[in-house]
Amino acid sequence: MAVAELYTQYNRVWIPDPEEVWKSAEIATDYRVGDKVLRLLLEDGTELDYSVNPESLPPLRNPDILVGENDLTALSYLHEPAVLHNLRIRFAESKLIYTYSGIILVAMNPYKQLPIYGDAIIHAYSGQNMGDMDPHIFAVAEEAYKQMARNNRNQSIIVSGESGAGKTVSARYAMRYFATVSKSGSNAHVEDKVLASNPITEAVGNAKTTRNDNSSRFGKYTEISFDEQNQIIGANMRTYLLEKSRVVFQSENERNYHIFYQLCASAQQSEFKHLKLGSAEEFNYTRMGGNTVIEGVNDRAEMVETQKTFTLLGFKEDFQMDVFKILAAILHLGNVQITAVGNERSSVSEDDSHLKVFCELLGLESGRVAQWLCNRKIVTSSETVVKPMTRPQAVNARDALAKKIYAHLFDFIVERINQALQFSGKQHTFIGVLDIYGFETFDVNSFEQFCINYANEKLQQQFNMHVFKLEQEEYMKEDIPWTLIDFYDNQPVIDLIEAKMGILELLDEECLLPHGTDENWLQKLYNNFVNKNPLFEKPRMSNTSFVIQHFADKVEYKCEGFLEKNRDTVYDMLVEILRASKFHLCANFFQENPASASPFGSMITVKSAKQVIKPNSKHFRTTVGSKFRSSLYLLMETLNATTPHYVRCIKPNDEKLPFEFDSKRIVQQLRACGVLETIRISAQSYPSRWTYIEFYSRYGILMTKQELSFSDKKEVCKAVLHRLIQDSNQYQFGKTKIFFRAGQVAYLEKLRLDKLRQSCVVIQKHIRGWLQRKKFLRERRAALIIQQYFRGQQTVRKAITAVALKEAWAAIIIQKHCRGYLVRNLYQLIRVATITIQAYTRGFLARRRYRKMLEEHKAVILQKYARAWLARRRFQSIRRFVLNIQLTYRVQRLQKKLEDQNKENHGLVEKLTSLAALRAGDVEKIQKLEAELERAAAHRRNYEEKGKRYRDAVEEKLAKLQKHNSELETQKDQIQLKLQEKTEELKEKMDNLTKQLFDDVQKEERQRTISEFEKEIQLLQAQKIDVEKHVQSQKREMREKMSEITKQLLESYDIEDVRSRLSVEDLEHLNEDGELWFAYEGLKKATRVLESHFQSQKECYEKEIEALNFKVVHLSQEINHLQKLFREENDINESIRLEVTRLTSENMMIPDFKQQISELEKQKQDLEIRLNEQTEKMKGKLEELSNQLNRSQEEEGTQRKAMEAQNEIHTKEKEKLIGKIQEMQEASDHLKKQFETESEVKSNFWQEASRLTLENRDLEEELDMKDRVIKKLQDQVKTLSRTVGKANDVHSSSGPKEYLGMLQYKREDEAKLIQNLILDLKPRGVVVNMIPGLPAHILFMCVRYADSLNDANMLKSLMNSTINGIKQVVKEHLEDFEMLSFWLSNTCHFLNCLKQYSGEEEFMKHNSPHQNKNCLNNFDLSEYRQILSDVAIRIYHQFIIIMEKNIQPIIVPGMLEYESLQGISGLKPTGFRKRSSSVDDTDGYTMTSVLQQLSYFYTTMCQNGLDPELVRQAVKQLFFLIGAVTLNSLFLRKDMCSCRKGMQIRCNISYLEEWLKDKNLQNSLAKETLEPLSQAAWLLQVKKTTDSDAKEIYERCTSLSAVQ
Repeated sequence: MAVAELYTQYNRVWIPDPEEVWKSAEIATDYRVGDKVLRLLLEDGTELDYSVNPESLPPLRNPDILVGENDLTALSYLHEPAVLHNLRIRFAESKLIYTYSGIILVAMNPYKQLPIYGDAIIHAYSGQNMGDMDPHIFAVAEEAYKQMARNNRNQSIIVSGESGAGKTVSARYAMRYFATVSKSGSNAHVEDKVLASNPITEAVGNAKTTRNDNSSRFGKYTEISFDEQNQIIGANMRTYLLEKSRVVFQSENERNYHIFYQLCASAQQSEFKHLKLGSAEEFNYTRMGGNTVIEGVNDRAEMVETQKTFTLLGFKEDFQMDVFKILAAILHLGNVQITAVGNERSSVSEDDSHLKVFCELLGLESGRVAQWLCNRKIVTSSETVVKPMTRPQAVNARDALAKKIYAHLFDFIVERINQALQFSGKQHTFIGVLDIYGFETFDVNSFEQFCINYANEKLQQQFNMHVFKLEQEEYMKEDIPWTLIDFYDNQPVIDLIEAKMGILELLDEECLLPHGTDENWLQKLYNNFVNKNPLFEKPRMSNTSFVIQHFADKVEYKCEGFLEKNRDTVYDMLVEILRASKFHLCANFFQENPASASPFGSMITVKSAKQVIKPNSKHFRTTVGSKFRSSLYLLMETLNATTPHYVRCIKPNDEKLPFEFDSKRIVQQLRACGVLETIRISAQSYPSRWTYIEFYSRYGILMTKQELSFSDKKEVCKAVLHRLIQDSNQYQFGKTKIFFRAGQVAYLEKLRLDKLRQSCVVIQKHIRGWLQRKKFLRERRAALIIQQYFRGQQTVRKAITAVALKEAWAAIIIQKHCRGYLVRNLYQLIRVATITIQAYTRGFLARRRYRKMLEEHKAVILQKYARAWLARRRFQSIRRFVLNIQLTYRVQRLQKKLEDQNKENHGLVEKLTSLAALRAGDVEKIQKLEAELERAAAHRRNYEEKGKRYRDAVEEKLAKLQKHNSELETQKDQIQLKLQEKTEELKEKMDNLTKQLFDDVQKEERQRTISEFEKEIQLLQAQKIDVEKHVQSQKREMREKMSEITKQLLESYDIEDVRSRLSVEDLEHLNEDGELWFAYEGLKKATRVLESHFQSQKECYEKEIEALNFKVVHLSQEINHLQKLFREENDINESIRLEVTRLTSENMMIPDFKQQISELEKQKQDLEIRLNEQTEKMKGKLEELSNQLNRSQEEEGTQRKAMEAQNEIHTKEKEKLIGKIQEMQEASDHLKKQFETESEVKSNFWQEASRLTLENRDLEEELDMKDRVIKKLQDQVKTLSRTVGKANDVHSSSGPKEYLGMLQYKREDEAKLIQNLILDLKPRGVVVNMIPGLPAHILFMCVRYADSLNDANMLKSLMNSTINGIKQVVKEHLEDFEMLSFWLSNTCHFLNCLKQYSGEEEFMKHNSPHQNKNCLNNFDLSEYRQILSDVAIRIYHQFIIIMEKNIQPIIVPGMLEYESLQGISGLKPTGFRKRSSSVDDTDGYTMTSVLQQLSYFYTTMCQNGLDPELVRQAVKQLFFLIGAVTLNSLFLRKDMCSCRKGMQIRCNISYLEEWLKDKNLQNSLAKETLEPLSQAAWLLQVKKTTDSDAKEIYERCTSLSAVQ
């Protein structure tokens, strides 16, 4: 369509305004082609005839939907007034300082501290897409960081703007963002050092200007280096064009660099007194501006902060003091007085105090400094001349020296900062932050402004190329035909400045001439460029200036001072004096080959993405201009090798007023910073871009029914556009978006508005018609009523006359008296009738009251009996219920007792067997002792007889031997000695032999025998003195006697058995002829062997007899217990029989039940008879068993000497006893089965009895109670049958090593158990096919088994392996939600089992007695419980992190962006940021996606058997995350803050609440976590105009803070 067609009535346009630059007006009448005047209606109501022509119509205003867009490229009409108005709305009205303009972030300086830079905001922007959040410097920083991390490509953030626009602050916030989101894991605190470099560079490089209190007077490019983990490892800084002239000169209301004032403010401190400083007003270099104080800034406090940052970067106090000495020396140098001596000379007094301090601080000779400040040396080829200088020349030389020293100091500080930020590792990528001056134009522009604008020309060229490239990429991505866009290229201006024979080269050439002047250089410029280059002009009224047409504006430069500033020279003699300084730092500044001021070039290797013109190296350039051009080339190479991001800072007003919008100043800066150029490039192509979904949702109202019938929304959009916009060149269809040329979206908005206006007119027509009809009918009814009354009154007046009035009056009087008479008669009649009625009525009432009293008395009696009957029936019902409960409880007790009895029966066989063996052993022992006693008595008698015979023989021989006494006297002594030794040995051996031989006989007998042996030995000693032969014969006799004793002993035992137990040496001792004590030794050994054999057999039989005795006792106790239970059952059955008898008497109408009851009684009697028989059988069996045991003991006593036969008998007896015990167990099982059948019969009996009872009640109550009782009894029968069946299964599989609830395993199988049960387990198979907590229960069964063995090492190993296995499997599956859920559930189950069964009182107090029996007996696992608790907590934290990680990307699209209520919110077009986000487009999430994700989480947790409390807690945390993320995103996205969006949010909250209700999670407190979001949504919908509205908001929004 033609553009002129848009200029119709009600549309709005922009017209120029001298005050506001542009102002809005509404078109009063349609514009037609050819009209010379456009009638407009201004906002103040005045009409204006605006002159127009078809080629220059006023720019149209954007529709209201696009006003306040956060991206200027989303505007339909892209022109200067639209951009200005959008910025005004966002900045002045919405108080939003950031706005996108394509790839540029426009930042308006608010001149006010805003709470939008905290760590919470940083974390909110971290990880977010750029178009998803409100514009912010953090969004740009996040985009740069994300692209660097994903693409491994270096990034740059270019921050520009004029002084006071906020460049430094923006760069600082960007660096702070990187330092926060990329925290390194080391202890070096690199991030803090990077941030600490800012205060130092601001102190030495920033100053107060008329436009800014903290203006950066140098350009700075900071490279922040990152490693492969995208963590900061270091940084590097490069500076450009420090404004050195500020050191010696400041304009009015400006200051020198901050560091000078900080130093002067701290001059009185002790560490600075040696610098001999005073206040700033005392020094020429700090008082020129007239104001040395900045309002709200404390220079002394700032000095403390500067010192802290120096220390943080590792600069010691000595280094800091060296820096402060040089700064103080510069201030003193500025106060050195230079006096004029005539017109050609000047001088400096050597007594000048400031000169002395200057020389003292820098270690110089004051005389030489004073001399060469006023003189200069000129060296020619033939001679050297000293030429005095005039006072202005000397002042310039002094100032040049001060500037040179400060420049060297500045470079040195930057170099040391770079050294402090150096890193040892390898740089992977970097992000550069460029804080550089913007385009500048002042009343007087000099060399500094020329260099600044030259740098901005280069940056603008790079910016234009980048924007052009991005536009081309967008078109290619959407398959849109690419047409060349004509954009402004400032290469001619750059060529004018830097090309061969350009301005800079001519300037350097003039500087090389000894007599070069600014005027000569300017004349060369006039000759080369005036009328030859359209970008260069000569001012009409000046011969000392020149004008350059820059990309932003024309700038007039004064040539005065260009050469001097470009040379930046200091006289050689002053340099030599400083080079010879005793102060090392000052001397290093002026060395011949100083170190590079920055290691930047050596550290960074960049490859240019765009070919850059290299500087001409024809001459060795040392001028400021050549240095600046070289550094600018390096900067452009670096920027071209990176992905740039642009931040344009705008100064809203010159008065520094908060949120004050000065349109003139802002337009000037928008033109200068390239924002409008971006808009112009976008406007030339297809600036408006809508996705098909957005277009369909917004303009569905313009679609016909036929178009809406298409299933493909893309085809619908194409059909609509072909119909609405005839010119197909005005739009293009891409893959995912529709591209519109400028103005087409506004045209569609106009059509949409017309459609809505037309629809509103139709609606208004019908509503107004209905209201008018309603009003007409109401007035018609009112008119009819009025007419009716009026006509009736009129008819009455016509009919009435005077005679008629008199007659009527007389008639009225007659009527009065007549009616009175009639009424009185009627009254009398009624009164008599009333009295009569009252009399009869009162009599009737009295009689009825009397009868009622009688009836009530009888009723009380009836009630008494009825209530008594009801009370008895209620009591009987309660008693039956109690009896039922008692029966159930007793059944359970009986079952439990049977289980305990069966457990005790397992050891009965062993005990009976051991009892029998023990008794047999006791009998055998007694027999052995008797035999030994008899043998000992026989031996004693033999010894006594032999001793008597021997004494008689000796007495006879004594007489014979006395004759030979004298002859043998000599021999007697010798023999006596030998005999004495032999006798002592014999005595010892005999003592030992006697003790060992008679140790088991009675002690008294043994002692008497030993004493007799001693007496005999003494007699032998006295009688053997005579002859050696008699001694030998005596020995032979004794040996024979001992051999006889040994034979007698051995004959009573098994010789072969004894020989097998004796060693070879013992046999030799017994058999060979030797000394007596050898025989005794062998006898002793044999005795020991026999005794050990008897002792072992004795212990074995004692154990068997004891076990048998214990088993017999236990069986008798069990039988008594069964008899007791049987008596209890008899009592219960007796009560049941009585109850049934009573019920049958009350229910005579039910004979069938009587028959059933009789059958039940018969069955019960049969059961009693069978139970008595079984009891009698059991008693008989026990008696037989005891008799058999006694008989076996008697038989064992008779068989003393036949050991083998006795063993066989014991074995047979043991088998018999085991068989008996098995028979008893079978009988017990049979009793249990009978008890089971009895309980079944009993349960049936109770069912019938309950049904009989319920027959007497109402029909409904009877049915309900019957169903409940029957169901309950059935459940009890099932439970009892299952329990008894389990008990039978357990008891049927008897064995000595079976443990209930334990898993037996071997120590070597532990690794296999952990591998299969933990490491290799697949959760889904366990959850679906088995029970979720199976691993936990199996592990606990293993723990119980280890506890039952009382094996601490086994238990410790199992617990350690289990915990390590769980940790390992969780570590290997940190991102697997199902695995984490499964092991969180099993860890909690395992922990709960340990708490319940290993000593946790809080858990054990809820245990049943049966559960308490299963508790661990030997170990306290409190330490392992704590470890498992910590493991569970860690798993839970990772579990929550994974859930939050999975659901977080869905929250904002589903809760905020998706339209749950279709058609409620009108979508806006997406801007450049949204369509060119760093993240690829993904499928849109909906509210259904959120609910599906929640359902997946909930289902997985439930399937894995997670504790319900943990499920509720997890859901609560998820809902808190949903509410917090949605609310934070709502705060940070002002485009979402609308009434319609509030409705959408409340709708989505209702979906979440329904989900909670569906999952039965209302009590999880998850709903309360959404309260802040719900209140915020309500706040978006409510009115906010009056005080009452504010009060209501205050009362309702209790969960929101005032700021929120």
